[in-house]
Amino acid sequence: MKTSITLLCLCMCTTASFAKTVTNSSSLKEQVGYSFGYLMGRSNADSFKDLDLEAFILGLKTATQGGKSALTDEEMARVLNQHKKQSEAKQLIELKQKAETNAKIGAEFLAANAKKEGVQSTKSGLQYQILKQGTGKSPKANSVVKVNYEGRLIDGTVFDSSIARNQPAEFQVSQVIQGWTEGLQLMKEGAKYRFFIPAQLGYGQIGSGDVIEPNSTLIFDVELLEVLPKSSK
Repeated sequence: MKTSITLLCLCMCTTASFAKTVTNSSSLKEQVGYSFGYLMGRSNADSFKDLDLEAFILGLKTATQGGKSALTDEEMARVLNQHKKQSEAKQLIELKQKAETNAKIGAEFLAANAKKEGVQSTKSGLQYQILKQGTGKSPKANSVVKVNYEGRLIDGTVFDSSIARNQPAEFQVSQVIQGWTEGLQLMKEGAKYRFFIPAQLGYGQIGSGDVIEPNSTLIFDVELLEVLPKSSK
């Protein structure tokens, strides 16, 4: 769990009982105890949701008061290991279900999107739309580029934007997701494209962070500002 034993003990030692009612008129000691408990619960909600909270509090209270454990260290280690395995198995099932759902939604979106005017597709499955033609040079896989971009999920959620940060990004073309590596080489300096990137050309079955789920189809608006000299990176 994320919370330290010290914080847990502070919470238990300052809270008189599990069903205690606390208001802003309660004593400072009671309000402090409630605050520790509430903040701990809020930041560890996922860890606590499958626990028997009364048993959790009983065990913590017994330990902080120097009482004897009802379970041996070996028994506790065994049940905690079992709980960990069950939790991991449950998470894997949930991720698999989410990945399957996202893959289906993404495939339906791309199939419909491919029929829209101005949308072109490559053999890999990348789809792109030319928003503005460029007149400069095109980058190669080993080129370093300077771009402005905004990334969205197909529901419109923006998950990253150099435009919002007012800070263009610089990187080597081959060091980003496959959809970008392929798409950037289709562009010329000054061009602005919209990439529709299937999961296999993006972050795949792993996803990225909390926003990009497994098998997410991504949309990027990318403006190729400049192909930089190799020595600049």
